[in-house]
Amino acid sequence: MMNRNELRRADINLLVVFESMMHERNVSRVGDKLFLGQPAISAALGRLRHLFNDPLFIRTGRVMEPTSRAQEIFSNLAPALDSIAAALSQCQLFNPATSEATFRIGLSDDVEYALLPSLLRRMRVEAPNVTLVVRRADQWQLPQLLASGEISLGISHTLQLPANARCKTLLPIRPMLLRADAQCGELDLDEFCRRPHAVVSSMGNVIDDADRALHVIGRQRKVVLAVPQFSALPVLLAGSNTIAIVPDYVAHAMSGSGDLRAEAVPIALPQHELSMVWRGAAHNDPGEQWLRSRCSALLGKPPEEPAQQKTVEVYTSAVA
Repeated sequence: MMNRNELRRADINLLVVFESMMHERNVSRVGDKLFLGQPAISAALGRLRHLFNDPLFIRTGRVMEPTSRAQEIFSNLAPALDSIAAALSQCQLFNPATSEATFRIGLSDDVEYALLPSLLRRMRVEAPNVTLVVRRADQWQLPQLLASGEISLGISHTLQLPANARCKTLLPIRPMLLRADAQCGELDLDEFCRRPHAVVSSMGNVIDDADRALHVIGRQRKVVLAVPQFSALPVLLAGSNTIAIVPDYVAHAMSGSGDLRAEAVPIALPQHELSMVWRGAAHNDPGEQWLRSRCSALLGKPPEEPAQQKTVEVYTSAVA
């Protein structure tokens, strides 16, 4: 085992390149992620091979496949890098008013539509020099984006998460009916089944919880349109009798302006939960604490503010 003195031979920047290569398996993508040129990445890989006395990655077509030795190193290295990042954040302060930090977050399409405008307005007031980089991250993409470090925080309906991720339930996702027609009163089940339906699906699915619930009672509906994002619905529903089922927070955002209105769905549908998840390594980071508190305040129950908060909000490494 390497002793503490031998650690002087290790360059933490090389280890970050190694971790990124394990996730990306491609030199160009690693360069883009780390803002380094391909020659710099290739040079880093050469030094890593010398350090570990192993080829580490073997080119197979366009993919760099890790060797068994690389897999073994990675299993030990990933939690160690998380621990280093957490230790370095312990002594940091975060003042949103003066910070020029960049936060990388993942939002599902519904959350992006309902949360992002409010979050940006709040950030422009509290943290005018902070940069927010948003990735589209649904329940299938979120685990990989967290594991690779491409995002530090995500908000979505979640299925499974990396082992070192933290999770906080924000609120239940209650389905609501969205419509733009002029007919008075709420739709009953018969009219609900007769109307053309639009669905939002990033995967292009036209069958969802509503179809399964209708099938149980021997009914069905007609889906005439499937779109990949919620932002398209207001224009597509306008001036038509087409209806759509959306999460309540999306329905409230869309019905706040224009001719769209929201009402209860005339059939019982399962409720899912909207969750905020983050990397374990970012748990005690003061800036990440601040960001989580803002997202939580806008969509769920606000967490306790750090004990060190003063008149001027300066976040330390207290748990958020």
